[in-house]
Amino acid sequence: MPSLKSHVVSFVLRHSRKQAFSSPENLQRWIAYARKTEDHRPPASLHQRFDITTRSVGGFPVYDIAPKAGERKRILYLHGGAYVFQITSYHWGLIAEMANRVGFGITVPIYPIAPEHDFHAMFGMVGEVYRQMLYETEAEDIVFMGDSAGGNMAVVLTMMAAEDALPLPSRHVLISPGLDMSLANPEVFEAERYDPWLGISGGMEAVRLYSAGIDRSDWHISPLYGDLSVLPKTLLLTGSHDLLSPDNLIFAERARAAGVQVEVVYEEGMFHVWPLIEMPEARRARDSIVAFLAGEPQTRRAEASWWLQGQIAT
Repeated sequence: MPSLKSHVVSFVLRHSRKQAFSSPENLQRWIAYARKTEDHRPPASLHQRFDITTRSVGGFPVYDIAPKAGERKRILYLHGGAYVFQITSYHWGLIAEMANRVGFGITVPIYPIAPEHDFHAMFGMVGEVYRQMLYETEAEDIVFMGDSAGGNMAVVLTMMAAEDALPLPSRHVLISPGLDMSLANPEVFEAERYDPWLGISGGMEAVRLYSAGIDRSDWHISPLYGDLSVLPKTLLLTGSHDLLSPDNLIFAERARAAGVQVEVVYEEGMFHVWPLIEMPEARRARDSIVAFLAGEPQTRRAEASWWLQGQIAT
């Protein structure tokens, strides 16, 4: 049963953030307001706890959290925000916990976002970040981790790297990723009713702003339609009250059919990117991520997750 705090958070989201995605006009207004208040810098508390360096790639900042002594593995973290919003303190909170608990180095590109920039600028920048990581770190020691739009970017970046014959990351951690922007699945319209955060109308406006005119069913925008066989072992976290969840479950099924090892954490009653928000369900999700990154078998599934695993596999 969802926690009391999750109900409170869901209520707040439905009466605040949901408005941003209720129409193209509202999304544009939220973007304009966000540009006056956004701050991509890590909170001061992170600088006190970790060795963080800053560099520039293509004129955009990249933050590197140093790994613990003797640790070779590194996470490339791609933040969400519908391709139009900047990294937030919630992202930094998750990043800090991963750095503390697994000890991997973490690279966080502050990639160009729409509408000021588009798909080509975004992937030009993050692609260069990945190439630079490969100079210092073996691909087998690199993990792509992303939430929402960042989860989409993680999958697309791997597919683009495969096209360019680059070494591919060893694992993916995808938190409520957006994997099909085509609206081909009618279940997403039903799912929207229960989603306290996302809305299809505003979401499609975000896609329009960043997609550079690429068709929404093209795998560069909707990686569900790309070559899933190139993907590494993947942990996918999704919730029943997320309009992206129906496509997430289809992705898991198709990726498995393509030979990819996919572990799914499906949480009943949970909304979009719930692992970023401090509450009991997020703590369970973060434990699952840590276990996955450490190479431990998943010993726990969220309520009813065991049933869904069987349904996806059949």
